[in-house]
Parts: sequence; structure tokens; C-alpha cells
Amino acid sequence: MRAFVSLAFLLSLPASAALANPLAEVICDTTPRMRDRLEHQFGTRQEATGLRGPEEIMEVWTDTRGDWTLVMTYATGTSCIVAMGEDWQQTHRKDPA
Repeated sequence: MRAFVSLAFLLSLPASAALANPLAEVICDTTPRMRDRLEHQFGTRQEATGLRGPEEIMEVWTDTRGDWTLVMTYATGTSCIVAMGEDWQQTHRKDPA
């Protein structure tokens, strides 16, 4: 079922975004629309962020089942799903003593 939902999500994105990208498996959309779909359509929340460069932010989105999505957000206003997986495990940093 989860694979069907993921496939439905990918097929619902505009085809032009996928065609414009040299990597066919990378799905891109405007950042507001990507965030809206991740939050409301799939029930994920942003778990972590980090800078990848001066104009790129890496975001990890997770849901309560442990599915995760890695999104790159660019200063241009575009966000791209670059990886998806299962069994997200939250780790806690140890206090450097």
C-alpha cells in the first residue's frame, strides 16, 4: 500500500519538473507546494535541516510510521526529493563532556 501511495504522489507532480531534471528519479516542485504535499497529503513533518551550500538546504521529513524523505531546497524557490526510505531512527546527541 505504501508503494502505491508513493507512486501516486510521484505521478501527481507536474511532468515538466521531472523532464527538466537530468535525473529522472529526482522529483522537483515549488517549495511551497512541496511542503504542502509533504505536510498535508502525506502527514510528514520536517525532522532535521542542514546547510549544504550557500544556496541549498537539506531537509529530512518523516512520518509516524518511520518513512523518511530527503529534500533539497534551493534559493531559487524549488525543492527536490532526492531520496526516500523506511525505518527512520532518531538518535540523540551525547553531551560532549
